[in-house]
Amino acid sequence: MSFIAEIAVTSDDFALDHVLAAAPEMVVEVERVVATMEDRIMPYFWVTGGDFEAFEEAFEADGSVNHATVIDEVDDSKLYRAEWTKNVESIVTAYLEIGATLLKAVGKDGRWELRMRFDDHENLAAFRAYCSEHDIRFELLHLQEQNQPMASAQFELSSTQRNTLLAALEAGYYEVPQRATMTELAAMLGISQQALSKRLHVAHKNLITSTIAITRSDDG
Repeated sequence: MSFIAEIAVTSDDFALDHVLAAAPEMVVEVERVVATMEDRIMPYFWVTGGDFEAFEEAFEADGSVNHATVIDEVDDSKLYRAEWTKNVESIVTAYLEIGATLLKAVGKDGRWELRMRFDDHENLAAFRAYCSEHDIRFELLHLQEQNQPMASAQFELSSTQRNTLLAALEAGYYEVPQRATMTELAAMLGISQQALSKRLHVAHKNLITSTIAITRSDDG
């Protein structure tokens, strides 16, 4: 039986400590993590709000990532690709060595909230042992057994993206003619239209990548 753990950790025990300190008002959300053929670990993450110039300048002083590059921009958000350094004893190294799965990571003002999946008790125990041995501190917010399939994880959707898509569907946003505009849907969700646009953009991209793109690749 696998487990889903939600934990909170300071940025110096995860990633982007200098970056988040330089721009504390900005929100960073890891979209996905890719392991390349060269054995490099490359996270993709969205950054929203605040001073992008200060944020990008801080990359030079941050030892947790290398080669940060902007690859997409949507409204007031930017999508970055970077490379995690492997010589840092942190939560990143812990979950990579143990073989856990990072489902969600949101960072702001020196703090990260993570959602991780562990294959079994031994996997979870090994993660705790690694963190204890290397003095990595984290707060366990919630732990549950995964007793049913996770559709959102299967399609690389965060819980926020999944809930936004469902809300849009139920409100009639996807119907022709629309029963709810983007402005109305944003008001229903209590977020800005720009934030809603970003969520839908990322969610649609993840759905296409994990369904249509995979099918096309399999078909040769």
